[in-house]
Amino acid sequence: MALLPYQYDEIMRDYDQIRLNNQALHQKRQAEVYEKIPGFQELDYQVASHSILAGKARLSGDSRAILNLHTDLHTLSSEKKRLLKAYGYPSDYLEPIYRCPICQDTGYAGTVKCQCFKQAIVDYIYAQSSIRDILQEENFAHFRYDYYSSQAVGKNPSPRANIESVVSLCWDFIYHFDDIEKNNILFQGNAGVGKTFLSHCIAYELIQKAYTVLYLTSFQLFDLLKQHTFHRDAEPAGTSMNHLLECDLLIIDDLGTELNNAFVSSQLFLCMNERLLRKKATIISTNLSLKELAHSYSERVLSRIMENYQIFNIYGKDIRLTKALEK
Repeated sequence: MALLPYQYDEIMRDYDQIRLNNQALHQKRQAEVYEKIPGFQELDYQVASHSILAGKARLSGDSRAILNLHTDLHTLSSEKKRLLKAYGYPSDYLEPIYRCPICQDTGYAGTVKCQCFKQAIVDYIYAQSSIRDILQEENFAHFRYDYYSSQAVGKNPSPRANIESVVSLCWDFIYHFDDIEKNNILFQGNAGVGKTFLSHCIAYELIQKAYTVLYLTSFQLFDLLKQHTFHRDAEPAGTSMNHLLECDLLIIDDLGTELNNAFVSSQLFLCMNERLLRKKATIISTNLSLKELAHSYSERVLSRIMENYQIFNIYGKDIRLTKALEK
């Protein structure tokens, strides 16, 4: 669940920029007040001078001097607030400006990550996942079972009973994401039965828990692998092999729709195998059967899937077509 170093650095740079912007705004307000309120700048000089004297008094242990200086500082502070109000400004107009007063825009309250930092991680992961907008619609809150028929199909459970079982197992995958033995999923089924939608549902829940998720279509995945193999110097930041191999969950959508060749087959195996070695989760959706996967890629790919993936077969009518007809 930990961010990669470059991801952490990017978030911390955002905090640096927030502090710089707020400091600039504070200085602008201060210059404005000094210009419009006569004597205000002199009050600030007196406050600074008394603060220095109070510090020296504390070091020397002069309790009477400390008390007198604190009384003077209170009087000066009250006068500043009075002047601000008299000239139409809020009394806290020159207080330090923070987006988050809890951590004062550092990201940490003491040594503990502030809630705003945790939210920044979630927002960052959404942006990195490449499916921020779609997850607002495609999540379990919008999942509809009525698209699946309750009519049994031969000896198999009905599409409705089957999808209810699959969804339950998906929730198990989410709840026990860190400790289940087979922390990978293969969604199989014809086009439009909800494989991608379910992948998005899982992604949404895990991102809310601050896990890093990367979604790629099979085209995007193999383009990235090709870029890394043949044009490594031009590899774009944020979509590096480190990101691909170290994200908590990688979603490969529509495997089998890309132009297949020996390079694609070998790279798929290397990617899957490396993530297994690093104990990172992967979800693959495909229209291909297990036999077709072995034929299109390799027996090694099928072997890794059979040994390390939960295989969920989803069937029913084409939901995309049904939605289109409804519209």
